[in-house]
Amino acid sequence: MYDIAIIGAGPAGLNASIYAARYGLKAVVIGAVTGGLAGTTHEIGNWLGTEKITGFELVQNMVKHAKSYGTPIIERVVENIKKIDNGFEVEIAGTDPVQSRTVLLATGTTHRHLGLPNEAKFIGKGVSYCATCDGFFYRGKTVAVVGGNDAAAMAASYLGDIAEKVYLVYRKEPLRAEQFWQNAIAKNPKIEIIYNTVVKDVFGEGKVASIKVADVAGQEKDLAVDGIFIEIGSEPNSDLFRDLGVESDEQGFIKIKNDGSTTTEGIWAAGDLTDGSNKFRQIVTAAAEGAIATASISKYLKQKLAV
Repeated sequence: MYDIAIIGAGPAGLNASIYAARYGLKAVVIGAVTGGLAGTTHEIGNWLGTEKITGFELVQNMVKHAKSYGTPIIERVVENIKKIDNGFEVEIAGTDPVQSRTVLLATGTTHRHLGLPNEAKFIGKGVSYCATCDGFFYRGKTVAVVGGNDAAAMAASYLGDIAEKVYLVYRKEPLRAEQFWQNAIAKNPKIEIIYNTVVKDVFGEGKVASIKVADVAGQEKDLAVDGIFIEIGSEPNSDLFRDLGVESDEQGFIKIKNDGSTTTEGIWAAGDLTDGSNKFRQIVTAAAEGAIATASISKYLKQKLAV
């Protein structure tokens, strides 16, 4: 019986495991993708104490740090969580279930899709949701990036150093990205921003060859591209936990109190999965929420076990 089962191995879950160990709690981390989406980030320049680092490098540092405390990390998919008399049972694909007194949900988010008619057909054949994962294959080619947030601007900047031409297609104006990334884009003549425009579909024979875009007036045109990178935000990985009675907002993000607790006793949540930190979904806020939730769990267990 663990004190806490941490579901998710991104910054929130890994930081929670460190704090759990320091509080003397017996914890286990379960997550299919160690590091989460943070590991796919091209460049991180706002992690205090580190001027510049790739997401992959930062995540490797986090994993090494977490493992130094001896907390087991099970790199598998969680299939179900059910309430039992003295806590919860976590069912894991391909191995035995584990039991814990409390659960910390830190499963993060997945990339949102555009929902284009041919989008699914071309995934892995020119449609991508990760510039740092797939950008290498478009060296010297023409690509499009869809979105106006930090992730989209970062992807465009990264691809601008690799590709021959980058179209940044955004449905509004101006970009919502940090000024740092806007400045980086402005300095690169290979990046062309197309404002007030949406992508209608993607076409090609076996692989992407073009996209159809439309402006606010409905005027359509085709752009010849070798690939399209969709960076329009993310959706919470919360479907697994709906049967536990955990309340979420209209977008599916789990509602948490200031201490990370949810509407279901014994369950906390942290990171991008939640509506916490004023919905400012950053690596630093995810890590902080993981620490806060674990401190709350420690107090909860002391009170509960003392009764």
